Amino acid sequence: MEKGLNFCKERPLTTAGMLVTLGVVYGDIGTSPLYVMKALVEGNGQLSSITNEFIYGSISLIFWTITLLTTIKYVLITLKADNHGEGGILALYSLIRRKGAWFIVPAMIGAATLLADGILTPAVTVTSAVEGLKWIPAYINNFGSNQSTVIIITIVILCVLFLLQRSGTEILGRLFGPIMLLWFLMLAFLGIIHIFGNLNILNSLSPYYGIKLLFSDQNKAGFAILGSVFLATTGAEALYSDLGHVGRKNIYGTWPFVKICLLLNYFGQGAWVLQIKDNPGIQHMADFNPFFELIPGNFRIFGVILATLAAIIASQALISGSYTLVSEAIKLDLLPRLKIYYPAMSKGQMYIPIVNHLLMFSCIGVVLYFKTSSHMEAAYGLAITITMLMTTILLFNWLIKKRVSRLLSLLVPIIFGTLEIGFFISSAAKFFRGGFITVFIAALILILMMLWYKATIFEQIVTKEVSLEDYIDTLGLLRNDEHLPVYATNLVYLTSKSKPGKVDKEIIYSILDKRPKRAEVYWFINVQVTDEPRSMSYTVENFGTDYVFKIQLRLGFRVEQKVSRYLRQIVTDLMKSNEIKEQFQLYATNNINRNIGDFCFVLVREELANDTNLALYKQLIMQFKLRLKKITVSPISWFGLEHTDVKVEHVPLRLGTPGQIKLKREPI
Repeated sequence: MEKGLNFCKERPLTTAGMLVTLGVVYGDIGTSPLYVMKALVEGNGQLSSITNEFIYGSISLIFWTITLLTTIKYVLITLKADNHGEGGILALYSLIRRKGAWFIVPAMIGAATLLADGILTPAVTVTSAVEGLKWIPAYINNFGSNQSTVIIITIVILCVLFLLQRSGTEILGRLFGPIMLLWFLMLAFLGIIHIFGNLNILNSLSPYYGIKLLFSDQNKAGFAILGSVFLATTGAEALYSDLGHVGRKNIYGTWPFVKICLLLNYFGQGAWVLQIKDNPGIQHMADFNPFFELIPGNFRIFGVILATLAAIIASQALISGSYTLVSEAIKLDLLPRLKIYYPAMSKGQMYIPIVNHLLMFSCIGVVLYFKTSSHMEAAYGLAITITMLMTTILLFNWLIKKRVSRLLSLLVPIIFGTLEIGFFISSAAKFFRGGFITVFIAALILILMMLWYKATIFEQIVTKEVSLEDYIDTLGLLRNDEHLPVYATNLVYLTSKSKPGKVDKEIIYSILDKRPKRAEVYWFINVQVTDEPRSMSYTVENFGTDYVFKIQLRLGFRVEQKVSRYLRQIVTDLMKSNEIKEQFQLYATNNINRNIGDFCFVLVREELANDTNLALYKQLIMQFKLRLKKITVSPISWFGLEHTDVKVEHVPLRLGTPGQIKLKREPI
């Protein structure tokens, strides 16, 4: 028997939804004009080395990169790979994980690199925006052009942003959409007025100029130029990850507007550079940034403020996305349980303290280490190329699962995989210019995921299970044994065994051997994380009794596992269907609890036994997991049992076959 607890549906296309989408989805890719053209010019030896051919080719590469990767791969193809409305690499993995165990590898690599590279996003966007102050005379007159002031302002902004997470950002979030709308309109306006000053920039629409530049002597960076071009599309993966927050229809409705605004600004920057590239007074300008030069002097302070707000919004989107990604990884048994708070009324808004603190200190460390946005740009984007490659691998297999023509499916790895490998190779030079930081962080996250996942697999394989049907009569005798005091009206155990009728052997040992526990009803609950993100349902096995029940809670990977709350609903449902007797409580404080007895949750905690006979590396992995479990969130908190009666019992965890021990008796 299976019953549902709730359901979800796809978000409709609405004006309000599109406004929210502008504020939630496009922060990362929307702030790329702040630094992409700047990185291209600096990578080619500043303005003195810039030619018409270089600008046409650079803008052409940007145009076709955004068109092929962001528009075609992510918006038109990948967004269709939604898991009941949710997106992101882990949601994509959930869609196909039953087709092959090896899919966990690209999923873990992609998630780890996405988290690691995201550390640079707040640092590079906020620093780039704040550096715009150097184009304001009033600021220079009062504070000078010293980079130290920019660093201090950037760190203050980042600290305030991260500290706000604890109390929730729902109110601020309502402002994100209108601010980003204003930002994109400004991008478009600044681009248009300069495009009309040099319509020849429209030549860049032809891919000929982009391909020609890759092999041209005018391109001093060679194929490494693609590392700077790639910065224009780094937000594409975040676009897919935010699918669940806004819905596919709202992304479809807003992306054409966003893309046009971005391209107008890039073309405008290119047209402006062509006009001034031979100006001796500008050629040797320090901290040259075409974006801020586009803004008329009287409006530059407004532009810097708006750019800073857009950078903050981009950072907030990254932070929220990191919380979501970590939460999904926990539910899929890829990371240990971490404390999660829900500070606002919004369903998708969460706060994970340890993730917040790690992100904050990492971002501040990046700002202090690199000091300028130019140095950050040199390291930015390396790891995200790996994430995109992993998404391509999973996407190809999803298309095969959906029975799309194999020929059409193969075009995904052939076209997009080739492009992404090219971007990865061109970005490899960033490793020695700071990219090693994100690669190192990604490696640490990946190692943690792999060890945790491996230990979970070992545990599932060797932990013994027993059939409840073999103990029904024994539990019935214990239930009616009046020589023993009633331990609880409802005795509840959480079991890791999902097979029908099966529970962990340690649970039966706890009930019968360690201390016989008499109860009116014995509950055995298994929580199964489903591929659907927000599904909530349960199944019931009663073994022909009204005192032994095995419940399987089927919860989506984005649903809180509040077992105590769900169990009370299940008990109420079973009483209504006469599958369980009412449990009258004389001293209940309200009528709701009067017919439901007390609950005692017993949590069995494993300790690796000394006589475990496992290979050394397996023992080390298991010890790592057990020790990590002690310092992360306890099952009491994770399963929402803080306000219930909970008993914790320690049992030895014996993995493998222990060696035989035989004592020999000797005469005195």
